[in-house]
Amino acid sequence: MPSSAAYAVIDRHPDRDHFSISDLSAEFGVTARALRFYEDEGLIAPERRGTARIYSQRDRARLAWILRGKRVGFSLGEIREMIDLYDIGDGRKIQRATTIARCRDRMALLQSQKNDIDAAIEELADFVTLLETNGAQGRLKD
Repeated sequence: MPSSAAYAVIDRHPDRDHFSISDLSAEFGVTARALRFYEDEGLIAPERRGTARIYSQRDRARLAWILRGKRVGFSLGEIREMIDLYDIGDGRKIQRATTIARCRDRMALLQSQKNDIDAAIEELADFVTLLETNGAQGRLKD
């Protein structure tokens, strides 16, 4: 599970401009393979120095967005759309509004799923009670 570092991305390492793949892997609790995958998907774009990948503060911030979005169930396409809106140059107004709307939609979906799960648990508990009660009597009633 990724560390909570994704929540504090702005505060950490203000004095550093560049990070290695092992720096970000350790900080965020992800594999180097995952970082390369996000690069292949166009979500982060590290600089190359020979065969080494050099990640910027921007890549680091985008990685935090990616991991947070994944944790709450957004698809990579949705995550890409939200983080790419940063580059529009409107002071992040559209990015903020879009992200808030997407988060509210996601919360509503998760609440609905939670309600369904709670109802299923209640139904199973009732069924177990019925089985235990009828089991003591030796047979199930219709």
